[in-house]
Amino acid sequence: MKISSSAVSLNVDDVAASSTFLTTHFGFREAMAADGFASLSRDDAGMNVIYLRRGLATLPEDQRDDHAGGVILAFVVDDLEGELARLQAEGVPITMPLTVEEWGERAFQVRDPNGVIVQLVDWNAVDGR
Repeated sequence: MKISSSAVSLNVDDVAASSTFLTTHFGFREAMAADGFASLSRDDAGMNVIYLRRGLATLPEDQRDDHAGGVILAFVVDDLEGELARLQAEGVPITMPLTVEEWGERAFQVRDPNGVIVQLVDWNAVDGR
């Protein structure tokens, strides 16, 4: 098997709101869009983020009304504190403050207008490892 690209697809109520959130605050661009659908990309993200409107008839019936609950879009960044300050200056509510885990992960979270969690993270080696 050869994987040529990756994407995560999320069912949301308002595709345009989530799309605008990622383009405005996280530098994604809309690669494709139609009624009830948007595919967003960044050259450096390694995957596309796809939003599908809940109830879309093209989805299998047992998935149509699911919401993207429990999913965290996590993006590793170089300047975590700088991104935190930028998002705060842009008026984006921080829904999980900057935390540091014993294994070296540092992260904070925001939520898009549909409740999708976006986490920015960096990794610092524990004890210099």
